[in-house]
Amino acid sequence: MKDSVGLDTNVLARYFVDDDGDAATQRQRDAARRLMESGRPLAVAKTVLLEFEWVLRGHYELGRGDVAAAMQHLLDLPHVRIEDRERVVVAVALLRDGFDFADALHHASYQDCSSMASFDDRRFARRAQARALVPRVVVPS
Repeated sequence: MKDSVGLDTNVLARYFVDDDGDAATQRQRDAARRLMESGRPLAVAKTVLLEFEWVLRGHYELGRGDVAAAMQHLLDLPHVRIEDRERVVVAVALLRDGFDFADALHHASYQDCSSMASFDDRRFARRAQARALVPRVVVPS
């Protein structure tokens, strides 16, 4: 782990998104590709994944399927260590099924709990209850 390089969101964005940009953007994109394709041990924190999803969806306006594909590609890279990988895999599957990635990652992170409390009734709790997700999602009253 000490020999791995921890990645920031902007490195992932430059690697995955081929947007038009100035010379500095192109240099960053080339550097990100060299690093990502070097085979060198890399690490990605869950917080970086949350921000990466937000950047792809919010800034670049990518759809859920494209975001899930980028996340899956990252998960498939053998030299990239994802923090709490098993929970991220679950969250990406829920993203593919239409859940918000942040909600999905929060839920997946509580797998050792008996329930998850959320006031996000319409967008998350009801859908989670309908899918019988474990742990169950409850709306506090």
